[in-house]
Amino acid sequence: MNDISPARRRELKALAHHLDPVVAISANGLSEAVLKEIETALKAHELIKIRVFGDDREARRNYLDEICRLTGAAPVQAIGKLLVVWRERAPDDEPATRPARRRPRSAAPLTKRAAQTLAEGGGPPKARRKAKPADSKPAAAASRPKRR
Repeated sequence: MNDISPARRRELKALAHHLDPVVAISANGLSEAVLKEIETALKAHELIKIRVFGDDREARRNYLDEICRLTGAAPVQAIGKLLVVWRERAPDDEPATRPARRRPRSAAPLTKRAAQTLAEGGGPPKARRKAKPADSKPAAAASRPKRR
């Protein structure tokens, strides 16, 4: 188990404050699937929150000890039903990320006029603004004398 200094633990608690739990331990306990998810999350994020569903404090404490023993992570915090663990990412470990998209999303289809403009060598169409009238008052209202 990795031991971390109190100052580093304080920093990690502050960083973990804004995190959402990425793994949940339910009534089935600490299964192989849960451990695999914890391992994947630690590779991707280093610092993770784990939610434990259950009211037994001793069981939650045992889960934290077992997770740290099996994954090589350090316990940062156990507060309520949330456990926070940290494991420094090894230099040769690549973070588990999703593969890049194969192609970018296509833009909205062009209108007939916009396609014609592009075909003629012009740039993309610009948004047009409505022209403001020179005088906002109607002509008849401007020539009438004011009433008192």
